[in-house]
Amino acid sequence: MSERAYTPVLVIGAGLSGAVAALALADSGFEVTLVASGHASAEDGNSWLAQGGIIYKAQDGDPSLLAKDILRAGHRHNNPAAVRHLAEKGPEITEKVLFERLRIPFAQRHENHEGEWDLTREGGHSAPRILHCADHTGQSIMQRLISEVEASPRITFRRAHAAVDLLTGHHHTKGMAHRYQLENTCCGAYVLNEITGCVETILADYTILATGGVGQLYLHSTNYPGALGSAVSMASRALVRLENLEYVQFHPTAFYHQDSPRFLVTEAMRGEGAILLNARGERFMPGYDERAELAPRDVVSKAIVTEMLRRGDPCVYLDPSGIRQDLAKRFPTILRHCRQYHVDITRDLIPVVPAAHYFCGGILVDLRGRSSLSRLYAVGECSCTGLHGANRLASASLLEAVLWGHNAAQDIVQRLSAGRVLPRRLRNDIRDWQSSGSESNDDPALLAQDWVTIRSTMWNYVGIIRTRQRLYRAFEEMRDLSSRVHNFYRLTLLSKPLLDLFQGCQAAYMIIQAALRNRQSLGCHQRQD
Repeated sequence: MSERAYTPVLVIGAGLSGAVAALALADSGFEVTLVASGHASAEDGNSWLAQGGIIYKAQDGDPSLLAKDILRAGHRHNNPAAVRHLAEKGPEITEKVLFERLRIPFAQRHENHEGEWDLTREGGHSAPRILHCADHTGQSIMQRLISEVEASPRITFRRAHAAVDLLTGHHHTKGMAHRYQLENTCCGAYVLNEITGCVETILADYTILATGGVGQLYLHSTNYPGALGSAVSMASRALVRLENLEYVQFHPTAFYHQDSPRFLVTEAMRGEGAILLNARGERFMPGYDERAELAPRDVVSKAIVTEMLRRGDPCVYLDPSGIRQDLAKRFPTILRHCRQYHVDITRDLIPVVPAAHYFCGGILVDLRGRSSLSRLYAVGECSCTGLHGANRLASASLLEAVLWGHNAAQDIVQRLSAGRVLPRRLRNDIRDWQSSGSESNDDPALLAQDWVTIRSTMWNYVGIIRTRQRLYRAFEEMRDLSSRVHNFYRLTLLSKPLLDLFQGCQAAYMIIQAALRNRQSLGCHQRQD
């Protein structure tokens, strides 16, 4: 029999945005259930992998200059309200959450001079305004944050629990009474206990999706293994409004080596003076954009691909010799990783290629994190606040995660304090999980081959440069695969590998459809038609 539980707030995903939301709710006196797949340690998630830093404020403190940089990087496809909100409220929330609550040890200009931050500059920024902890900013933040989450008596942290589907009044209730309501309501989620194999029914007054991005739908990605688009997949089945799915950002500089995963080489290296060279040793970025290596990521990625295709080269090179800081002190993570593959960044060029990195689209939300489905919030990379538009400005993602995670928590606090809980009748009428699968045939070879198809299709046809022919080929291939995977999912006993495939396949199919519909070449969605 399926386990059934109730919690005032269910947070799905324990990355930066989800953990900030959970901690803010707990600090306000409310019980929270935080679920995450796998071990759900601080290392699990894209937040941990963030190297460069988080936007704070430039010395002049003018938020309008940051807003201009965000709009320019996003090709003015942004939501102006979201841009203004982050530019104006970002420094305040950084101080409240990261300085005061978590006490993150950001780098300072001089030792024993507290508050004199070592602000750096990255691509697309007109001034230095980025806080950092050497080149392991995400790691430093997540270590402190998860430690505080684990210490909170009001947070029930359920590791090895993967969300399967959102529970709604229109889709999962007994009888017809709730289905006749014009407004649909989120009531929690079905969650797979990865240890027991049982699907649990977790009912909640409010649900926050914070499962991260989609990078692992691509053959080459800087993302952690769980970035499979599960939130987009679940939201689509609940008929939640999605936006900007075609805008998948590729980071220009991932470490290139045949035996190495696509390890991120932070944009901060270019901000500190590193330049890009082609295989002939020629600097090429000034020929593509007046901002050269400090152009936004979509511009730099496209330029690198053009250079590689022009000469048939497998990669380009990052020359760090122009960086005046001590490389071992400023970029220790990159130095250690490159040395594992016999590249010494203190004297060698670094081979780099673009890789899928960040999802600019997702579940459409307002400034409070509310989605189009009542009682459902989305924060972090799985959401679409409209902040990034068609291309994300460097180091904006961590600040967006903290700000919207905190916003969502405060909005829920107000609603719970006013007694706006899920109606008892609706809660009682939600059905427990009913498995339609009886066959234990999730053959690893079949699942592996399906993943090869998804990732190769996305990389080859829905990558940095797209055409109608490529996108239509991707649509046809994913349509057929999606049909087979849906049938397989329906007939087979649920397991974590099968769930991942089901969620990833649907997310990829939706990204392809969005890319095919949008004929305008803009930002991360580059079409050559």
